[in-house]
Amino acid sequence: MQGKQLEGMKVAILVDTDFEQAEMVEPRKALEQAGAQTVLISPTSGEVTGMQHDVKADRFKVDMPLDQVRANDFDAVMLPGGALNADSLRMNPKAREFVKQMDQDGKPVAFICHAPWLLASAGCVKGRTMTSYYTIQDDLRNAGANWVDQEVVRDRNWISSRSPKDLGAFNPAMVALFSESKGKVRSTR
Repeated sequence: MQGKQLEGMKVAILVDTDFEQAEMVEPRKALEQAGAQTVLISPTSGEVTGMQHDVKADRFKVDMPLDQVRANDFDAVMLPGGALNADSLRMNPKAREFVKQMDQDGKPVAFICHAPWLLASAGCVKGRTMTSYYTIQDDLRNAGANWVDQEVVRDRNWISSRSPKDLGAFNPAMVALFSESKGKVRSTR
C-alpha cells in the first residue's frame, strides 16, 4: 500500500458492540495508512467492545452515533464481522438504510465474515456475487446472492472476504477498490 491514494476519502466503519476486533482494527489501519479518514460509527454510544473470536477484547471509542449518520457524508463503508455484531446491526433500521443508500449511490462497500447479514437484511444482495463466513452462506443464497468460497471476491462496488485469516488479501483489495472509486463517486458533503 504505497502512498496516500485514499487522501481526502471519508470512510464509515459501522459496528455494534462485540464485533470481531481484527476485522475492524486491521482494515482501519490499512485505510488510514493509505490516507483515508475513518469514522467508527455505532448505535451503541460511548464505547464498543471487540471480540477475539468468542473472548471479549479491547474497547474502542465511538466517533459518531449511528442516528446522526448520513450516507452523503461518506465516500465508502467498511463492515467488520462478528456474529453478535452483525446480528444486532441487521435488526437496526438505520443501519439497513445507511448501507442500502451507500450501495444505491454506487459507493464502495467492503465487508467480511458475518457482516453481509446486514446487506441481506437491507435487501442489497440479490444477484450479487460474494463470500462470507461459511455458516451464513445459506442465508445469503436464500436472499438471492451467488455465494462463493474464495479468499476475496469483488463484485462491482463490493469487496468481501470470509474471515480474519483472509485479511492479508482483503485489506489491499479494499484499498484498491476505494482508490479506484475515488474519482468516480463524489459525495455531496
